[in-house]
Amino acid sequence: MNLLKWFLLLIVIGATQSTNLQAEQTLRLDYFHTGDVNSEVFSIDELVVEPLAWPGNLNQPMDKLLRGKYLFEILQAGKKDPIIYSRSFSSIYGEWETTLEATKLKRTFHESIRFPKPNGKFSVRLKKRDKNNEFQLIWKIALDADDYLNHRENADYQDQVIAIEKNGDPSNKVDLLILGDGYTLQEQPAFEKKARELSEYFLTSHPFSKRRKDINVWAIAPHAKQSGVSRPSTARYIDSPLGATYDAFGSERYVLTYDNKNWRRVASSAPYDAVIIITNSETYGGGGIYGLYSTAAANSAWANYLFVHEFGHHFAGLADEYYTSSVAYQTPDNIVEPYEPNVTALLNPEKIKWKHLMVKNTPLPTAWPKEAFETHSLKYQKIRAKLRADNKSESEMNQLFDDNQVFVEALFSKHPNHQTVGAFEGANYQSKGYYRSSMNCVMFTRTKDFCNVCSEAVEQMIDTFTL
Repeated sequence: MNLLKWFLLLIVIGATQSTNLQAEQTLRLDYFHTGDVNSEVFSIDELVVEPLAWPGNLNQPMDKLLRGKYLFEILQAGKKDPIIYSRSFSSIYGEWETTLEATKLKRTFHESIRFPKPNGKFSVRLKKRDKNNEFQLIWKIALDADDYLNHRENADYQDQVIAIEKNGDPSNKVDLLILGDGYTLQEQPAFEKKARELSEYFLTSHPFSKRRKDINVWAIAPHAKQSGVSRPSTARYIDSPLGATYDAFGSERYVLTYDNKNWRRVASSAPYDAVIIITNSETYGGGGIYGLYSTAAANSAWANYLFVHEFGHHFAGLADEYYTSSVAYQTPDNIVEPYEPNVTALLNPEKIKWKHLMVKNTPLPTAWPKEAFETHSLKYQKIRAKLRADNKSESEMNQLFDDNQVFVEALFSKHPNHQTVGAFEGANYQSKGYYRSSMNCVMFTRTKDFCNVCSEAVEQMIDTFTL
């Protein structure tokens, strides 16, 4: 079956008897998000009817996991119980507002939310977590799903979609879309080869290997005029199709694109629940934002790790567990229980969120070689910073990463709590006050596996698309 027939079949399969949602269509609300540390304002760009059927699972219209900083709700006009769909998410703005720059100026970011098309008039209610991580209303707008002014988007990149792995109807699968940035027409074979390699590593790693049949993988790389992506810290500026760039928020390894409108237009030519943007670049780097996308440098020696680690942020809402690397975010004023499933403030040890995975009477906090790790890590970070400042070869950086990981694995393997599920101090970019569930995890160091708690969080997310 060719790809066009496959998509047409999806439209038929996606039809629903629901009186509230028209699953055969996908709506996207594009809007502008403006503000600083003291205020934020929202304004509509346009309501978009995407060209393909809604790929999501209508059996679970309400978000029960709530792992994002924001939450949107779709309310059907005239209904007694009006909330018909909801999803939590995070955003570039939500990260930017925690940086030093947000204390000095206002910025505007383009954002989107996607949902199955309601019947007729509806409203969107947007909420944001307050200082206690409780959701509070920040914006509400009334819309009409059938307004003749709604933009109808074309599937302009449909003929470029590569079906890497198809395991069934998108309505009950996780649809992963790999977008390539910085690949010229001549480099399309290289993109496909890399996308297949990374997908295979991803699908054979735990816990994705046990859920492989629940995942579809697609890929698109819009043709670039010039190979590669921007890296401003080295005076490399490239106007790549998706606008991916290193040095996001001034962090040399953080790769993002701010061109939301453009990558959404490309992505709408394929069914997707999650998006990974792989860049045609060798320098170590990546990023991941829950419910938005993740990024990974495709040609890095650590591409496999980056692909999986950053996907953990984007797909499962996992927090970073490391804390000795430099980041752009400011230290929080007060410590509250994080909403991410893999870190805790341990404010109430009796109600620790992963208690069901712990052995009874496990000491909390749980001992680990923290001092030895930090002493080594601080020295390692200085060497890393100097290598980047001196613009040394990527092979030297990779060797440093290798040596560091060998030290860490050896240090941890000797400790009696190496396999323990507990509360290990040091997580969420903070040395004190936050705890991770295991001594090591792919969210902490460049190891291969998710810990038990993160694995469970990933599978819970897969379940929302498949059950």
